Amino acid sequence: MVASLLAFTVVALILTVSPGPDTVIVLRTTVSSGRRAGFLAGLGVNLGCYVWGVATALGLTALLAASDVAYTAVRIAGVAYLVWLGVRALWNARRAVPAEATEATEATGVAEAAGGTGGPPVRALAIMRTGFITNLLNPKVGVIYMTLLPQFVPADVPVLPATLLLVTIHNLLGAAWFALVVLAASLMRRSLSRPVVRRRMEQLTGLVFIGFGVRLAAESG
Repeated sequence: MVASLLAFTVVALILTVSPGPDTVIVLRTTVSSGRRAGFLAGLGVNLGCYVWGVATALGLTALLAASDVAYTAVRIAGVAYLVWLGVRALWNARRAVPAEATEATEATGVAEAAGGTGGPPVRALAIMRTGFITNLLNPKVGVIYMTLLPQFVPADVPVLPATLLLVTIHNLLGAAWFALVVLAASLMRRSLSRPVVRRRMEQLTGLVFIGFGVRLAAESG
């Protein structure tokens, strides 16, 4: 079991640092709403991973992958959500952002506390929900878990506890990665919050989200 855990940790680390919507949502939330909001978005992503992990242990992800209708439905929902996030970001980029204003932009589909300090508290559940939905509506996460996790579960170990342990390892790596992203973004937040830079960031993240949506739409089950 120890050898399996070590092997999985290496694979999970590679998956964790690979670019994807989860990292982008954490980065953008941090830049627009502050460090606390970035951590909350990452927590939402981790909760989504647990849902996929339980679904994998129960065989639900196998059913999802085997059903063209179910997989397509989840994929379309994921595409729509990513494109919506992208369009929201592009729309925000069109609006003038005064240097010292606290604008309630939609970093993750919810109201933000602009500047991260001195403003109204960020709605924790709403921020977490966006990270959760971003992860949960990406069917490729389920497919990866379905194909990857069973390979590291020994035959003599209960499937559900072992699967949750693997997901926990993945989430711990993810939490460490998100912490690096959040801390790096928060250190640069003063510069990134300048109106011109903020506008360019919104445009870039909007295009990235739309790009992820287009890529997801183009992928087959």
